[in-house]
Amino acid sequence: MNCPVCKDAMIVLEYDHVEVDFCVSCKGVWLDAGEIELLFGDAQACREVLKGGERSQAKTEKTRRCPICRRKMGKAVSGGKHGVTYDCCPAGDGLWFDEGELNVVLSESAAFAHKKIAAFLGDVFSEGPERNGVTSSEEERRNP
Repeated sequence: MNCPVCKDAMIVLEYDHVEVDFCVSCKGVWLDAGEIELLFGDAQACREVLKGGERSQAKTEKTRRCPICRRKMGKAVSGGKHGVTYDCCPAGDGLWFDEGELNVVLSESAAFAHKKIAAFLGDVFSEGPERNGVTSSEEERRNP
């Protein structure tokens, strides 16, 4: 799968049966439909956090295309002290978070009790995938 921002191939990282697509170039994160709920462990709490922000605060960043269906993604704003503007596929294929945005969403959620997952994601996305033994030879697992 290619990154919706820089078009480079993304690598797939897996944590507890959740596959996270990570762009080594821009450090963005793609989560397929349902994966963020699995990370949260509570679908209702996840929905509240993801839809808790004020839509009028959405940044005016460039429109991106979904890496799966290629439709233009919409913008949404998470709740919390530092609402994060993220991209969501209109067909429900998944969510895109620019560098650091997923960490902010997870860290600002009082409902997110899985500190072990947050630590894992923080390590991966703040230091880059090489720190965890993932190499570029593992990229394009989905689209060889």
